[in-house]
Amino acid sequence: MARESKAVINTTDLKLDHWKQGEFYESVDTSFGTLLGLAGLGVSYNEVPPGKSGCPFHNHHVEDELFYVIAGAGEYRFGEERHAIKTGDVLGAPAGGPETAHQIINTGTAPLVYLGISTMAKTEIVEYPDSGKFLAKTNRAMTNSDDSTPRRFRHIGRPEGDLDYWDGEPGA
Repeated sequence: MARESKAVINTTDLKLDHWKQGEFYESVDTSFGTLLGLAGLGVSYNEVPPGKSGCPFHNHHVEDELFYVIAGAGEYRFGEERHAIKTGDVLGAPAGGPETAHQIINTGTAPLVYLGISTMAKTEIVEYPDSGKFLAKTNRAMTNSDDSTPRRFRHIGRPEGDLDYWDGEPGA
C-alpha cells in the first residue's frame, strides 16, 4: 500500500523510534524522506542523548550525506580529525574511502538534535573502519529466482577469506 506524500511535514508530528545498542549507541529518530515523496533523497530526524552516538564510525562509497545541527553540542569525527559542533552547524560527509569516515557524538549535556540528508543510491557499500566490517546493500527491490517476492539485498561481513569468482557454482 503506497502512502500519500505530503508537501510539508513538521518534525514535531513525526513518530519517533527509540533504540539503544550497548552503552554507547542510542537515539530517538525516524527517516521521513518517503513521506515527502522523495525517492532519491533520504531525510532523517535524530535526537541523541548526552554521551551517546547514533551510529558507528563509517564511510559510504556511493552516497553523500549532510547533517544540520538543530540543537545541542557535540563532536564530529571526520576521518582522522575531530571537530566541535553546535546549533546551526552544517556537516558534510561526501562519499569516499576511510578519509571520509564520519560519526556524530553528543559530548554536550542536552540532547543533540540534527537532520541527516543523504543521496539514495540503488546500491551502496559502507565500511566501518573501527570494526573492519562492511555493508553491501541495495535500496531497490529485487526478486529471487525461486520466489517472486521482492526483497532487498543486505549483507554485513568482513573481507577475510576472499572467494574465487567460481566458488560454489554448479558445474564450475
